[in-house]
Amino acid sequence: MKKNNQQHSTLLTKEEALAQRKWLLFDATGKTLGRFAAEIAKILRGKHKPNFTSHVDCGDGVIIINAEKIKVTGAKEAQKIYRYHTGAMGGLREVPYKTMQARKPDYIIRQAVHGMMPKSRLGRQQLKKLRIFAGSEHDQQAQQPIPVSV
Repeated sequence: MKKNNQQHSTLLTKEEALAQRKWLLFDATGKTLGRFAAEIAKILRGKHKPNFTSHVDCGDGVIIINAEKIKVTGAKEAQKIYRYHTGAMGGLREVPYKTMQARKPDYIIRQAVHGMMPKSRLGRQQLKKLRIFAGSEHDQQAQQPIPVSV
């Protein structure tokens, strides 16, 4: 049996996806880190849309405000550690969650979302549509973001 061409037209092209792109505004106040990051990753990838196409960047842009007010559950606040390497010998650095929250609250959300994205060129491209702000102000008015409550 042959399939007609109308069934194949549900796949998005890059141009169609770009034309449909919106920007969504999220407030991280009081949200749980992992659940919030999973929702953001889903929107960046475009999985919330009925015409999701896995090999096309069909997701929407995301603006997050109040990143310093994100919460973690259990003992993670005392036990969670962020590790990075400077490149020098013995250059492994460990930063506790509380210190990272005081210094770079946007890094916490960015790393959580990054871990949930595909490890490919497409995943890196989709992650560029993520804007995170520590306070309640943002400079992305030109994108006309739509406020969303999760």
